[in-house]
Amino acid sequence: MNAAMTEKKSLFQRFLAWRTKKIKDKHFILILSFVVGILTALAASLLKFLIEYIKHFLTENFDTTGVNWLYLVYPVVGILLTGLFIRNVVRDDISHGVTKILYAISRRQSRIKRHNTWSSLFASAITIGFGGSVGAEAPIVLTGSAIGSNLGSVFKMEHRTLMVLVGCGAAGAVAGIFKAPIAGLVFTLEVLMIDLTMGSLLPLLVSSVTAATVAYILHGTEAMFEFRMDEPFLMERIPAVLLLGILCGLVSLYFTRAMNRIEGVFRRYSNPYIKLAIGGVMLSILIFMFPSLYGEGYDTIHMLLNGTSAADWDKVMDNSIFYGYGNLLLVYLALVVLFKVFATSATNGGGGCGGTFAPSLFLGCVVGFVFSHFCNGYSLAPLISDNIPEKNFALMGMAGMMSGVMHAPLTGVFLIAELTGGYDLFLPLMMVSVSSYLTIMIFEPHSIYSMRLAQKGELVTHHKDKSVLTLMNIESVVETDFEQVHPENDLGEMVKVISKAKRNMFPVVDARGILLGIVVLDDIRNIIFRQELYHRFTVGRFMVVPPARINMNDSMEEVMRKFDETKAWNLPVVDEDGKYKGFLSKSRVLNTYRQTLVDFSED
Repeated sequence: MNAAMTEKKSLFQRFLAWRTKKIKDKHFILILSFVVGILTALAASLLKFLIEYIKHFLTENFDTTGVNWLYLVYPVVGILLTGLFIRNVVRDDISHGVTKILYAISRRQSRIKRHNTWSSLFASAITIGFGGSVGAEAPIVLTGSAIGSNLGSVFKMEHRTLMVLVGCGAAGAVAGIFKAPIAGLVFTLEVLMIDLTMGSLLPLLVSSVTAATVAYILHGTEAMFEFRMDEPFLMERIPAVLLLGILCGLVSLYFTRAMNRIEGVFRRYSNPYIKLAIGGVMLSILIFMFPSLYGEGYDTIHMLLNGTSAADWDKVMDNSIFYGYGNLLLVYLALVVLFKVFATSATNGGGGCGGTFAPSLFLGCVVGFVFSHFCNGYSLAPLISDNIPEKNFALMGMAGMMSGVMHAPLTGVFLIAELTGGYDLFLPLMMVSVSSYLTIMIFEPHSIYSMRLAQKGELVTHHKDKSVLTLMNIESVVETDFEQVHPENDLGEMVKVISKAKRNMFPVVDARGILLGIVVLDDIRNIIFRQELYHRFTVGRFMVVPPARINMNDSMEEVMRKFDETKAWNLPVVDEDGKYKGFLSKSRVLNTYRQTLVDFSED
């Protein structure tokens, strides 16, 4: 057995050596991006199949004309099963998939754990199939990024290439699950905030197109949401479009702030069963009252985008206590908008696994429909337009909410256009997206994905300096050729150390290797030649506290901040336990930065 494994490793090493000689890196990256596109599309297809199968199996016999009590049971069971799967099989936190990717890019050199290539997929399938009011897109984006990261690691690709492959996985995942190649590309650049050069765009495009093509082959070339535009866009409706954008921005702000606060309540509890009890009860009651909150909500989107009469729209209230009360449609949908954030937060906070992609689309569609239907029903439309078509504005609302929640106006525009084939509404889609984005930016500078990392100072943005610093790591620049001394050493022993040292700075450590301070040669130069003092002074007496310490887990941006604040040229490096690891030289960091910038710009 061992001999066979050794032989396989040897063959793989020979392949790597052959690949290095025969295939240039820039060509091999394209090959990897193609493979990533295929794998992410297959993963997306599997996830969609599992969700639909579980949902159909559980709800196919439900009565559409009345309440269904099993809505009180399924969500709790789903969260329970997901929690058990995560705690006993995965044994790691896999929530907030896009945030995990941003953290990996910022702090983990674009390395994502191997289990993320499958764990989020199965966990989210269970959660959503049983009714969890979240989306499958963030988990599949994390899955795709993990596939790209680990595939690059297997082939020993450098950090800069790993970042590109992480982006390829995300782009392929979005393109594969939505059949939207342009949206996949734009999402990676806009939401993941990777500052890539033009040469890096080609692999992203290859992954997006490949994933979308595989999705077309498996599921047909039709748009994900059927949409037929009955009324063309008229310039007279621009005021209504802008008002809808502002409304979407405000609802996005409510959704973002409320979700952050509600999940903060869940974070106060460490016992998973207490979280399950709170989240499960909240989610079950909400889904029982408003079945539209079950799962991703795509059925509701289909109804609102394709309905043409009150009878069609009233189907949204099927399976609920509101069935048969068509006059309460707007009340029902307004309550859905109000409580969707509670359902989504309860799902994730209670132990489920899912994202905010689908909730954003769902809310946007409902908000756009409610806005237009309310204006038409209460004769407000003539104040801003002659008539406001509900279907068109439901579509625009989806773009507005995506733009506001994710702080990604281009992603909102292209995703909705590709999801529905609504390219004829491209101009109003842009208007809604931009006005929504500008509205939420007044109140909230960070998206729902990045706000947690931004609060901790761990967020990478579209900033060339920060992007280059992200490509660097402390391990590559730490210097270890400093002679260590101990606090009990006397001056005579210190002089012996100085005589063989090549540096003028000496770390002082205890028996466990904990850094206690430093000795600077210039500080003791006036006494090192006075032999009568050799046994009177100890290192502990003349050592000094360093102006700052660098932790091995610090980002390079944090390192440069410490250098700037202390005006020091050398700072000691310690691990999490305070053990001495070496020194960082500001000059070496700057030299490495310049070289990294050159490498980064070669594309």
